[in-house]
Amino acid sequence: MTTTTSGRRAPALPLHDRRAMIVDAVIPLITEHGADVTSRQIADAAGVAEGTIFRAFGDKESLMLAAAEKFFDPETALNKLRAIDPDDPLEAKIAQLIELFRGRFKGAMRVMAAAGRREPPRAPDQQAYDTIVTQIFAPEVARLQLTPRRVTHLLRLLSMASALPGVSDADTPFTTDDLTHIVLHGILHDEKAVLSA
Repeated sequence: MTTTTSGRRAPALPLHDRRAMIVDAVIPLITEHGADVTSRQIADAAGVAEGTIFRAFGDKESLMLAAAEKFFDPETALNKLRAIDPDDPLEAKIAQLIELFRGRFKGAMRVMAAAGRREPPRAPDQQAYDTIVTQIFAPEVARLQLTPRRVTHLLRLLSMASALPGVSDADTPFTTDDLTHIVLHGILHDEKAVLSA
């Protein structure tokens, strides 16, 4: 039970809110540790006693299923896209999208394994997705060779490949900065810079 700075106990949360708080705390742990996450780690991350977890969910399996449901909720993905500011520089937006997609792909494998899920997650509503990515790239749309939808599709492909252990190069993995630079500038040196050197 949490206490306030005056030493009094904080008011108890309704069960729904407590469950949501625990789920929010456990998702990053699952994406990092997979099914090996312990109830102690979960309790510490959520700021509750271990017994609270089991009173809220009954067992660890139910918590894993609730976490998977939240992680794969299409609205969760759309909200993360909505958080990208269209006024950010293009390079920053590309990097944010790559980070978002890589995190989703890496996390998806661990969350699915932890929850014992085999069915693919539901895709976000395509019209809502297209509206959001169009807004993200609105300031640069005249400069883009591809539509915003095609740009984000390319970023998703690169992000997925770089997130898969069997595909990405374990010795020299591509960083988000590497991928952002390649997307924006390609694989060739800037010829003007080379000639002037």
